Amino acid sequence: MVLQYAQKEGAYFPVKKESRKTSYGSMERWLITYADMITLLLIFFIVMYSLSQVDIKKFRMLAESLSKAMGGGGVILENLGPSVVPGISGTETEAQTREDVADQAEMENIRRELLREVQRQGLGARVSATIEERGIVLSFQEEVLFKLGSAELTPRAREIIAAVAPVLLKTPNYIRIEGHTDNLPINTERYPSNWELSTARATAVVQELIRTANFPPQRLSAVGYGEYRPRVPNDSEANRQLNRRVDVVILRSKYKGAEPGSLPVNARD
Repeated sequence: MVLQYAQKEGAYFPVKKESRKTSYGSMERWLITYADMITLLLIFFIVMYSLSQVDIKKFRMLAESLSKAMGGGGVILENLGPSVVPGISGTETEAQTREDVADQAEMENIRRELLREVQRQGLGARVSATIEERGIVLSFQEEVLFKLGSAELTPRAREIIAAVAPVLLKTPNYIRIEGHTDNLPINTERYPSNWELSTARATAVVQELIRTANFPPQRLSAVGYGEYRPRVPNDSEANRQLNRRVDVVILRSKYKGAEPGSLPVNARD
């Protein structure tokens, strides 16, 4: 009634209109909250996935990604808590990671010592030392240790084995001697096939390590692969020469219990 009377008397009352723009802006605010929630969930599941894989490389990659996403600040992954992998605690995971890092460092030190000894012996490219997933592979081309088609060590080969043996003795790891041949067949009374030749060569190296360096026999094994583990295709004489080799494999420490049934009783603990 008061409003109607005032209007009749000519009074003016401004009416404030609601802004549609403000209304729409208020309605869209939930999208910002929703986007933040989705982003946090994504980060959470990425962290859970990385933990489940127990891979130190993924930890580092994840830390770098999160650091960039959070504006360049450092990200420290400490006290990870229990692992999402059943039966493995966070403490066990960290201990295993430290052990792997230490093992890798020890492998690299041994490899360098072996290469220095190889250089002192003047063997050049005929002997190589590389680190693989299984461990260090010290590879001798055939002519360094044996004559063609023979499994008898040459006098020079015995000197070389005596020179590298002290380096091999520095590690407590198990060592596997592997014999390899090319794909050219052999058929002699002593070596009916490449199986016998490759195995005999590996065994000869094992026996020489025991004889000259008093190497613990329980840490050694010999295996012959014949022509079936070539380094390169057997399609040329140069490649066949590379495939005729003996590999001394220093196994990583994690393989010390890989075959407990085959170990002697005093080496199973």
